Amino acid sequence: MDTATIFFWIKIGVVFYIFTIAAIIDIARKDFGSIGMQALWAAIALIPFVGWLIYLIFGFRKGKKPGPPVEGK
Repeated sequence: MDTATIFFWIKIGVVFYIFTIAAIIDIARKDFGSIGMQALWAAIALIPFVGWLIYLIFGFRKGKKPGPPVEGK
């Protein structure tokens, strides 16, 4: 393999890594109703190369972002 091919595959790997990390951060910030569902989506997002895409297509809209904290409660 020449260096151009190696750098190409490294770039592809970095892109997949960034998308996976973004999916994990989004899952950590959302409420899926139970910790089990949140863990399930995190496990799906960690599937190599396609997990983040599965989460984006099927799970992204399932979770709800928590609202701002209410003072006085």
